Amino acid sequence: MKTVFLKLFALTLAALLFVASGNTSHAQSSDEPAAVDRSVTGGAQTLEDILRRQRGENVPLDAGTGGVENGSLTGPLATQGGFSDSELWRRARQGQAFSSSSQDPNAAILVQDEGAKWLETRQSTIPTYTLYALLAILALLTLFLLIRGRIRIMSGWSSIKIERFSFIERFGHWLLATSFIVLAITGLSLLFGREYLIPAIDWVHAKMSPNAIEPNYGKEVWAWFAGVGKWVHDNVAWAFMLSLVMIFIMWFFRNIPTWTDVKWIAQFGGMLRQHGHPHARKFNGGQKILFWLVIILGGSLSASGLALLQPYEYTMFASTFEKLNAAGDAVGYPLALNTSLTPIQEMQYAQQWHTIIAVTMIVIIIAHIYIGSVGMQGAFSAMGSGKVDLNWAREHHDMWVAKLEKKGKIPRPAGASNPSTRSMPLRAPKKPTVPAE
Repeated sequence: MKTVFLKLFALTLAALLFVASGNTSHAQSSDEPAAVDRSVTGGAQTLEDILRRQRGENVPLDAGTGGVENGSLTGPLATQGGFSDSELWRRARQGQAFSSSSQDPNAAILVQDEGAKWLETRQSTIPTYTLYALLAILALLTLFLLIRGRIRIMSGWSSIKIERFSFIERFGHWLLATSFIVLAITGLSLLFGREYLIPAIDWVHAKMSPNAIEPNYGKEVWAWFAGVGKWVHDNVAWAFMLSLVMIFIMWFFRNIPTWTDVKWIAQFGGMLRQHGHPHARKFNGGQKILFWLVIILGGSLSASGLALLQPYEYTMFASTFEKLNAAGDAVGYPLALNTSLTPIQEMQYAQQWHTIIAVTMIVIIIAHIYIGSVGMQGAFSAMGSGKVDLNWAREHHDMWVAKLEKKGKIPRPAGASNPSTRSMPLRAPKKPTVPAE
């Protein structure tokens, strides 16, 4: 019995030694895997290298090093060698583009640290200052109304209406105004949605349905509204750009500044005094400033909007920075703006610029709406019916009215026997002297 046991033990020990020797020979052969051609990847690891690690096989130490053996990481999917060093990830973090076969211009960019700064500006800085700007203009207009009061027609209403704007002029104005208001509402909702609108929706829902509180109600409602709002914003933008071209063509020549406008601006249009207004043509100095602000800012808003609608197609900021650098160098004030912008940096600049210009225009248009409605008696009808009261026109645009009088385009009141408009008692007793056109 003992002999049989010893024989079995010897056979078992021999089998174990055979298996161990076989594994050793396999490991020795695995330690020296066949060389791999990595010339195509510049020495970087290949797909075969990754697959070997997944199978648990050894990979040559120079995989991913370009031939430089400076150590390796552990694990079946770990990268090996020099391409894992800190310099590589520093360049990746700074937004350097690597090689890629994708058609997407951002596919070769792994990480962009500036994205964090952009996100902070987008979510915190811009919404905060936007809120300050909106509250400031509303407070200033309210204060102005309380102190100055409504600007009224000093001579009172007359019985004569004269045409100020034609149908096509009013159509262009209201197309611009309506599209801008829609764009402003949808744009502000996207800007304020995450920080302000979602909590507001949740608060209203909790007040209206205290027994049916849903934790994601605000997010779901705003997500739906944001999706619809983005679609509306992207499509109404075309109407805004069309109307911008319309009013530029219609009113360009009438809004060329003159010395009369300089005097009007110097007197603040007479809005700070109770009696009398400076001379003005069909468009006064304030309206001309508004016109050029709308054209310039609206054009810039449209350009940045097109860049957002067609991502990575334009490089407007890199070229603009080049021109600014050249201008700064010419006057001895170097700006040193970065002109080597990646496609995603171009988009980030476009988004920030679009928002800043839009908020600036919203503040300006709020002031314009105030003057054209509550702030000035008789002003709204100019863009409402297209006709204004004769006394209002004489007080605010006397040079324009004088020109119409010379051409005989001022109608006489019903039942008047004298066809001459100069004898009509429709204004202040003493007619102001109107300078020649």
